[in-house]
Amino acid sequence: MLTGVAASHIRVGTFENFAALGDSTGPPPARRLHLRRHFPKRAESEHPALGLLEGVMERQASLLAQWMRVGFVHGVMNTDNMALSGETIDYGPCAFIDAYDPATVFSSIDQQGRYAFGQQPHIAAWNLARFAEALLPILHPDPDTALARAQEIIEAFSVRFQHHWLAALRGKLGLCTAEPEDAALGEELLRWMQETRADYTHTFRNLRPIPASGSTPPSDVSFVAWHERWIKRLAQQPQPPAEVLQLMNAYNPVVIPRNHEVEAVLNAATSVNDLAPLGKLLASLARPYEETGQPDTLKNPPPPGTPICRTFCGT
Repeated sequence: MLTGVAASHIRVGTFENFAALGDSTGPPPARRLHLRRHFPKRAESEHPALGLLEGVMERQASLLAQWMRVGFVHGVMNTDNMALSGETIDYGPCAFIDAYDPATVFSSIDQQGRYAFGQQPHIAAWNLARFAEALLPILHPDPDTALARAQEIIEAFSVRFQHHWLAALRGKLGLCTAEPEDAALGEELLRWMQETRADYTHTFRNLRPIPASGSTPPSDVSFVAWHERWIKRLAQQPQPPAEVLQLMNAYNPVVIPRNHEVEAVLNAATSVNDLAPLGKLLASLARPYEETGQPDTLKNPPPPGTPICRTFCGT
């Protein structure tokens, strides 16, 4: 028996279903339940429906930034797979990116790149707009006012996502303080990674605030120039290198479930009924931010010719 566990399984699609049946909100006690369960501080507000929409929007903005931080591609971000609780559920064709590319798509059914890695914030905003549409009748008695209030909240999603994403990017780069150039510094590194097809996880985890013994940074001229600017930016903050590295290690995993390794585990389980590789994989991923002797195949980019480019809802 496979059991899905979450704070609740109420989704944007749940509300869309009510709307399609002519009841966009469900009975009043149910509306209060959604708020009390997930957003108790907003439950008794003057405008609880607005509070619900704002709460869901904020949680999704935070969740999407955390997905992007570790290179996670959900793969099937339709409205029925967006939980109001802000949890990650129903991610069958999911995968983690190897080489950094915002256009990366894994799902076999996503032919147009709708749910690509870099598209995920935009799809989240689209899903939230559908949620707002289902709530319009109770946002305000006047339809125009209800629409204006909904649009104001949905338009704030981009700002909130960027806030959470920049915080994640600062953590990945060991930036303990905030400076105006931080976003540009992070985006410049990502552009270099995309141009050189550098591995997302490996690159960030192996950045060091001071030259590490036995490690040699890439000799690429663009990277060297960026690295120098990064070191100068780190010098603007009072935290010592050891504290900076501790922050970076907390934001950058040592290992991810590399797609080719997951495929090997699935093949072993389904072809010869061998679950031993699965146990080893789960043990290696139990503490992904700590060096616990995990195999290099989970730490490093996949060998040429081995990346898995298609995943399925059964994954």
